[in-house]
Amino acid sequence: MKRPGAAHAVEGFAGRTSVLPGEPFDLFVSTRSASYTVSAYRMGWYAGARARLVWRSAPLPGITQAPPVVDQSTRMVRADWRPSVRVETTGWPEGCYLLRLDTADGRAQRFVPLTIRSRRTAGRLVVVNAVATWQAYNRWGGADLYRGGTGKSDSRSLAVSFDRPYAARNGAGQFLFFEAPLVALAERIGLPLAYVTGVDVAREPGLLHGASGIISLGHDEYWSPQQRLHVMRARDRGSNLAVLGANCCYRRIRFKPSPVGADRTVVCFKEDYAADPGYRSGLPPTNDFRRAPLPQPESELHGLMYDGYPVDAPYVVAAPSHWLLAGTGARYGDAFAHLVGVEYDRLNPAFAAPGQVEVIARSPVVCKGRRTQAESVYLTLPSGAGVFATGTMRWVEALNATGSADKTNHGMDGRTGAFTRTVTENLLRAFSQGPAGPTGRPTRGPDQPT
Repeated sequence: MKRPGAAHAVEGFAGRTSVLPGEPFDLFVSTRSASYTVSAYRMGWYAGARARLVWRSAPLPGITQAPPVVDQSTRMVRADWRPSVRVETTGWPEGCYLLRLDTADGRAQRFVPLTIRSRRTAGRLVVVNAVATWQAYNRWGGADLYRGGTGKSDSRSLAVSFDRPYAARNGAGQFLFFEAPLVALAERIGLPLAYVTGVDVAREPGLLHGASGIISLGHDEYWSPQQRLHVMRARDRGSNLAVLGANCCYRRIRFKPSPVGADRTVVCFKEDYAADPGYRSGLPPTNDFRRAPLPQPESELHGLMYDGYPVDAPYVVAAPSHWLLAGTGARYGDAFAHLVGVEYDRLNPAFAAPGQVEVIARSPVVCKGRRTQAESVYLTLPSGAGVFATGTMRWVEALNATGSADKTNHGMDGRTGAFTRTVTENLLRAFSQGPAGPTGRPTRGPDQPT
């Protein structure tokens, strides 16, 4: 995006986080311009390009929509807007999309993310867009799940709505830096992929049936109990699991409807869970998964425990002979600058991990004066499924690192980029073949009983 323009010059949101190919959706747009156009780009890999134009609208009349609405009980911000245009998706392939809004004068642009989701995932690697986490950090209208009008946590929202644009300057949420590099790499390799959101996984118990692997991307913090259950069931039937970030499955949430549609509200009271009317009526608490009154530590899913932030440290190799590192040339103790950050995970002996654990990297870090370590692990489960957890939030971003170190990639250089790309290619190729077991080779055929 070359010219995002002034704040609120043009912005919008889709009435659905995902649709099946051919399903229509409503687009809600507010702009100060007399007219604007919508261009739908499928993100991926096109002979080196990261996007392909799939559809473009005719010029559409622009209006300035109503200001934000705030729910007094939860401090949730919502855009109570009228639909601007109904978009048909006939002929749009499955995948991750950014809709670009362009004002008629050419002075402003914004993105709107959308997933054209897969109906079935059997035999495919499943890319899961972490839309609930994008929304948790969205401060459009002045509040997210961390802070509100006072700038402190006591003014934060207790729920956030998909019925609003993303406040980030380009409007794409967290997609472009935590997710798009992996999508491009996976499509360049040419493996069979499926595309869904965390909302879809939570809503449809059988969606992951027969999937060769499930990919959690760079920042996938907020999960509903249903999403967690469905992923764990798939893993325990033999679907591999790649956690290419840190802080994964840390916050427990609940989806509620909005005036626009189902599952458009993300509820997370955190430490104030006892005040949640849903919890009082018998629903699970919307606090951290690891905490009472319903402790379900994230290590049960992927082996590691979130340990803190901020850190900036080298990633230090501990198992150079592991099949994941084949072709990297890495040796024991080799370090890759700045690859660990800004949040990190580690093994914690107080919390059990499923299956057999192999430590791939053990990286010394200092977090708020405390000396500890970040770890990457590979797990082999009784089902034959392999689980790889990077233990660092920068893994997906590192896939873009080329040439000299620069601030764009937190100082990560081409050597770090080449290392993460090689490991990730090894991972994706092995995980696409079925239960990867300890060797990276399928332990059984697709859909065979465990």
